[in-house]
Amino acid sequence: MDARLHLAGNALATKAITPLVTAGRIAETSSIPVATLELVRLRASQINGCGACTDMHTKEAAHAGESAVRLNLVAAWREATVFTEAERAALELTEQATRIADAAGGVTDEAWADAAKHYDEDQLVALITTIAVINAFNRVNVIVRQPAGSYTPGHLG
Repeated sequence: MDARLHLAGNALATKAITPLVTAGRIAETSSIPVATLELVRLRASQINGCGACTDMHTKEAAHAGESAVRLNLVAAWREATVFTEAERAALELTEQATRIADAAGGVTDEAWADAAKHYDEDQLVALITTIAVINAFNRVNVIVRQPAGSYTPGHLG
């Protein structure tokens, strides 16, 4: 399978995507564990059906020490007992923000309050930035049909 468009070789695509990469890296300077950010990226990518991002963030999370059990249960996190309350709040926020068009009010006050119990203001900024950036990358990759399976951890940064 080939992508419809090879983004890495297109100068305009590079100009457009570079700010997204920068925004994603800024979130990583917060005190939120990298594993939590990878779980957020993975869950949004699963919801959006982005194989390339699911591939990347599964491998990046494993490379950062995340267990296979937790990675395998991200899609069923509500029923899983392996996630902390803070991670569960981040995953709920991720799901509601990713499925924003499915709910008339967007992210519920309850989901926001739960996240705010576990994360300070800077961490919330990092979470919502991470959610927004991964959703943008998911959409770009789904549109161009970016193939999945060949990502090597650390390849992009």
